[in-house]
Amino acid sequence: MPRADRFLSIRRDPLSDEVLARGGDPEAHSLLQRTGFVPVARAHETYHRVPTNLAERDEARLATEAVGRLRSAGYHVDCEGDFDTDHRPVHYLPLGASVAHIAERIREATTTDEVADALTDLTAAHDGVLAAVDEVLVALADFHEGLGDTADPHIARRLRYLAEERLGVITSDLSHTRNALADRHAPHPGRSTCTEQVPSNERERSAVCACPPPPRTLPAPPPPPVAAAMRR
Repeated sequence: MPRADRFLSIRRDPLSDEVLARGGDPEAHSLLQRTGFVPVARAHETYHRVPTNLAERDEARLATEAVGRLRSAGYHVDCEGDFDTDHRPVHYLPLGASVAHIAERIREATTTDEVADALTDLTAAHDGVLAAVDEVLVALADFHEGLGDTADPHIARRLRYLAEERLGVITSDLSHTRNALADRHAPHPGRSTCTEQVPSNERERSAVCACPPPPRTLPAPPPPPVAAAMRR
């Protein structure tokens, strides 16, 4: 039976007349945002709505596209008849999945060299992930410079500050960490890989493996005795 967070509803709210999507897990929320929905965080829930000032046909188009994408990814979507569709677009892994793979490499790493190699994809000066994020922030600041609203120059300055100060600190710290690990050349003491080989200095050659045995699991104690009821 599917889990509750695999269910969503996409319907027009009878009070606000907004097209709202409710339910789902973080992956579903990401799919909704990639379709064009806007997240709304409330005290007891996070739901999604279509952008404001859209024509009704454009709202229906976004809702229909969201239904198709969610169902293609294996979600169960309850929707209005106008939003129902048999279209199942191909579900590609997003760009963020490649960056998340760096975390997986670090979790599986057994040496400092392996972690340094994984961090290089983040910290490389020319084409690392953080360098690309810096380019995005600067490009977004340039876009806001001439956008026209009174708040746009402030937003542009804020974005440049984030690129130069906040992201700069993160990049500097991670680069230092990566370089220090690259010079260390050490195995992680808690993540050694068992090769099932007996070292040459082992006297007992009949040993199967030099790894310490796994901790012994003690049997669970029996339940306490239940007092017998007194006979009348």
